[in-house]
Amino acid sequence: MKSEKLRVESSNINTPPSPPFSKGGMVGFFDNRYYIAVKPFIIALWLSLLFLPFKGVKAAILFFAIFSVLLVSLKLIFPYQRVFLEKFKTFSNTIHSLSVNSYISLVIRCVILALILSMPFMVKDYFIDVAILVCIYVILALGLNVVVGFTGLLNLGFVAFYAIGAYTYALLNTKFGIGFWSALPFSLIITSVAGFLLAIPALRLRGDYLAIVTLGFGEIVRLILNNWDSMTRGPNGISGIAPPEILSISFGKLSHYYYLVLLFVILTLFITRRVYASRIGRAWVAIREDEIAASAMGINTTLYKLYAFAFGTLWAGLAGALFSGKMQFVSPESFTFMESVLILCMVILGGLGSITGVIFGAFILVLLPEVLREVQLYRMLALGVGLVLMMIFRPQGLLGGKGVSLRS
Repeated sequence: MKSEKLRVESSNINTPPSPPFSKGGMVGFFDNRYYIAVKPFIIALWLSLLFLPFKGVKAAILFFAIFSVLLVSLKLIFPYQRVFLEKFKTFSNTIHSLSVNSYISLVIRCVILALILSMPFMVKDYFIDVAILVCIYVILALGLNVVVGFTGLLNLGFVAFYAIGAYTYALLNTKFGIGFWSALPFSLIITSVAGFLLAIPALRLRGDYLAIVTLGFGEIVRLILNNWDSMTRGPNGISGIAPPEILSISFGKLSHYYYLVLLFVILTLFITRRVYASRIGRAWVAIREDEIAASAMGINTTLYKLYAFAFGTLWAGLAGALFSGKMQFVSPESFTFMESVLILCMVILGGLGSITGVIFGAFILVLLPEVLREVQLYRMLALGVGLVLMMIFRPQGLLGGKGVSLRS
C-alpha cells in the first residue's frame, strides 16, 4: 500500500499542472458546444458595433437584436441544408443542361445582346451614364485581372496607369490638337511602356514588398500630376478635352458614347480570352500556381511577368483615354489610391482569374453604390461588411475556381 501511494504521489509530482487555458479552460470553452451556441451572438455584436458610430446606442441594440434573431434562425435552418443543396443542385443542373444546348444558349445570348444594344432607347441618360462607367471599370478590372488573377502579382498602384492613359490623351488633345483616334495609340504605348519599366525593378521583389512598390508608384504618379502645374495644371485639372469623332460625327452624346465604350469592352474581352488560352496565358497560370515548378519546366518567369505587367497596363491606358473622352475633364482627384482598391475589389469579388467573374464584380461594385445612393452614409459600410463575409465564406470569389490565391 505504501509503495502504491508513493507511486501515485510521484506521478502527481511529475505531471505538470494543466494551464488555465487548456481544454476545460478558455480553449475548451471555445472548442465545445457553448462557443457554438454563443457564436451567432458574437457575430451579431460585431455587426451592431459597426452601426454604433452612425446611429447611436439605441439603434445598435436594435440591430443586435435583429441580427441575433436572424443568425439564430439561420442556425436552426442549417441542419436542413442538405435538402436545400439538393434542390439547388437540381436547379443548377437544369441551367447547365440549357446552357449546353446550343440552340437555347444562342437564344439567351441573343436576348442579352439585344437588351444591351437597346438600352439607350429604354432608359434615361443617368442610367446610360452609369452603364458607361460600368464598361470603363470592366476594362480596368480585366486589365488588373491579367496581373493579379492570371499571374498572381499583387498590384496596388494600378490606378497610376489609368491616370497616365487619361492624361496622355488630355495633354495631346489640349496642347497639340490631336484627336482621340490619333492619340489613342500613344496612350496605349506610353502606359504599356510605363508598366514594363516599373516591372523591371519591381519584379525583384515578391508578395507584400511588390505590393508596396506598386503602391508607392501610384502615389508618385498622383503627386506628379498634382504638382506639375506647368504641364498638368495641378489640382485644377485639364478641361476642354474633345470627345471622340468618326467622320465628323461626335460621340459627345451619352447614347453614342455608350456604343463606343461597349465596342471596346467586347474587344478587350475577346483579346483577353484569346491571350489567356494561348501559350503566354498558360505560362502566366503556371507562374501563379507554382513559380519554382514553372521555372523548372523551362518557363522564363521574369520575362512572362514583364509581359503580364505590360499587357495588363495597356488596358488601363485604354480605359483612361475613354474616361478623358467621356468626362472631357481630368484631375488628380480622380486617380486616388481608393480607385486602385476598388478595382482590386472587383477582381477579388468576381474571382481571381475568372474573366466572367471580373465582369460580374465590376458590375456589382459600380452599380451597388448607385443603388444605395439614398443611404450613402452606409453604402461603404455595406461594401466593407460584404467583402469581409466574402473572404470568410467564399474566398475564391463569386465565380472563381478553387486554389486561386495571390502569389508572387
